[in-house]
Amino acid sequence: QVQLVESGGGLVQAGDSLRLSCKASGRTVSSYVMGWFRQAPGKEREFVAAIGWHTGITDYADSVKGRFTISRDTAKDTGFLQMNSLKPEDTAVYYCATSSSMLAIRRGSAGSWGQGTQVTVSS
Repeated sequence: QVQLVESGGGLVQAGDSLRLSCKASGRTVSSYVMGWFRQAPGKEREFVAAIGWHTGITDYADSVKGRFTISRDTAKDTGFLQMNSLKPEDTAVYYCATSSSMLAIRRGSAGSWGQGTQVTVSS
């Protein structure tokens, strides 16, 4: 199993940027897909973005397209979520996860989850 640790969350103002990191350890991530999810208070967890660890193919939720960019550094076993033009509605706990396929992670099916990092965007 892959162990995941997120970092980089914080309190920012609307329009600001943040970069989240997700450090993977344990079993190799190379055959997996890494994704980011978020959960706001009182709401269900939702898919944000995903990247094929080997292929680099990306997928985004419509709500973040053009503002968020997912990437990975395979040498450092670390994934990233660059978040620009943040809005108050982006406020949530952000989780990274790994799954076996893009389709699976889009459906919220993941084998490993991080502990989450809080992102708060003030208006």
